[in-house]
Amino acid sequence: NVAREYKSSAEQGIGILKSIIEDLDLGLIGSTDESNFDPINPLIKIFDRFHLIVRQLRDRHNSKPTLDVSDEYDVQDLLHALLVVDFNDIRAEEWTPSYAGKSSRMDFLLKDFKIVIEVKKTRSGLTAKELGSQLIEDIGRYKVHPDCETLLCFVYDPEGYVGNPRGIENDLSRDEGDLKVRVYIRP
Repeated sequence: NVAREYKSSAEQGIGILKSIIEDLDLGLIGSTDESNFDPINPLIKIFDRFHLIVRQLRDRHNSKPTLDVSDEYDVQDLLHALLVVDFNDIRAEEWTPSYAGKSSRMDFLLKDFKIVIEVKKTRSGLTAKELGSQLIEDIGRYKVHPDCETLLCFVYDPEGYVGNPRGIENDLSRDEGDLKVRVYIRP
C-alpha cells in the first residue's frame, strides 16, 4: 500500500515536471538568466512610456477614481509600482552619505545592479536652470555613494516646462569617474 502511494506520487511528480518542460519548450514560461539581464533596457522603457501610463490611468471604467500624478511623490509611487514588474529588490528612500554638509534620501536604489534612480517632476516656478542645479547636486552626492555605479535621473515633465529637454539630457548625461549618469526628461 505504501509502495503504491509512493509510486502514484512519483508518477504525479513526473507528470508535473513533463508539463513544465513542455511549457518551457513552448515559451509559455520564461527562463530567467540573470547573467544576461540588462536592467537599463526595462528602465528606459518605463521612462519612455511613463506619460502614456499616466494618461491611461486617467481613463477609468465608469469614471472610477484613479491616481492623479500631480507631484513628485505621485511620480515616485507610480514608478515604484512599475519597477516591481522587473526588479525584486527595490529600496526606496535610502539615505545618501553627506555631501556639501548635508545628506538626503535617494528615491530608489536597485542594489543588485548598483543603480540609483532619482525622480523629479517639473512644476511652475522650477526653471530649467534650477532643475539643472538640482541634478548637478544629485550627481555630486551619488558620486561618493558605495552602492551607486549608475545614476538615472528621471524627470517627468508632462506640461513641457523644460524648453530644451534634450539639451539638459546631453549636458548632464556623462561618465564621472566610476559613476555613469544618464538623464531622461519625458514626455
